[in-house]
Amino acid sequence: MMKFLERYHILLAQPYFLLLLLLLPLILWYFYREQKQRSVVFRISTTEGIKGIGKSWKVKWRPLLNVLRSIAFIAFVIALARPQKTNVSESIDSEGIDIVLSMDISGSMLAEDFKPNRLDAAKDNAIKFVDARATDRIGLVIFSGESFTQCPITIDHNVLKEQITAVKSGMLQDGTAIGDGLATAVNRLRDSKGKSKVIILMTDGINNLGKVGPELALEIAKAYHIKVYTIGIGTIGQALMPIPTPFGEKKEMVPVQIDEPLLKKIANETGGQYFRATGNSKLESIYQSIDKLEKTSVQVNAYKHYAELFFWFAFTGVVALVLEILLSLTVFRRLP
Repeated sequence: MMKFLERYHILLAQPYFLLLLLLLPLILWYFYREQKQRSVVFRISTTEGIKGIGKSWKVKWRPLLNVLRSIAFIAFVIALARPQKTNVSESIDSEGIDIVLSMDISGSMLAEDFKPNRLDAAKDNAIKFVDARATDRIGLVIFSGESFTQCPITIDHNVLKEQITAVKSGMLQDGTAIGDGLATAVNRLRDSKGKSKVIILMTDGINNLGKVGPELALEIAKAYHIKVYTIGIGTIGQALMPIPTPFGEKKEMVPVQIDEPLLKKIANETGGQYFRATGNSKLESIYQSIDKLEKTSVQVNAYKHYAELFFWFAFTGVVALVLEILLSLTVFRRLP
């Protein structure tokens, strides 16, 4: 019974009244004994003449009166225990952080020093990061030779994750425009009302294109008090890279060149940190570190609401009792 109550969020305000149910066997025994004492007994010399006579339907259904009495007694006892339906509502007060993921999607992000490649590893870890930031508004900017807002900052993380999944290398002009990637991300955050504004900028190259230089983008980020975490993604040395040729794609080992001094400067001057990801596990740990560094304050207030249910049990008891009395005085009436 208790499992049933828990399943449907029902509690009893005065559960000790349920002890009265222990009297039910005694009450049934009393009615049974009373019925036996009122039974008329007469003696006959032989039962041969009445062997073929079966019990009438009234005799067969008379135990229904005891069933109705039992239902009435149980219903009244439960009504005394005051069952209540509980409903819990929660109010979440969150000082959210507004975050923009600025992701390099240039051709070099297809290098296979990460499994299956840098871009897919970056996308997988970005989705995990989004899942860990349930109360934050997050957006996505992509860049290569130019930049584009793939998803404005939003609390609808399902939409955001769909946009992250849809990212492919080749969506934009090839190249590495770090300044444009940073400036576009700043533009998405400049009017933000969040407690804190954060950009996570990831690239595997050196700035070689773009309308906005990295130094100017850095000054704009500082002006809007935006913290930038930078990630250089790529192994140390050389990486296997797919190279398109007129005869199809071939793979070659190419040098990994990341402008670490620039990324460190951007991070240091905005209050962020620079990280170097040299493999899948390292990239995952970097996102976990950023998640710990940028904690969101969430306060959950729970409110319980109670709805009294005793009326329905009392009503059931009255109906069962009235029905038992009517049947005993009419259909199942017995002569003394």
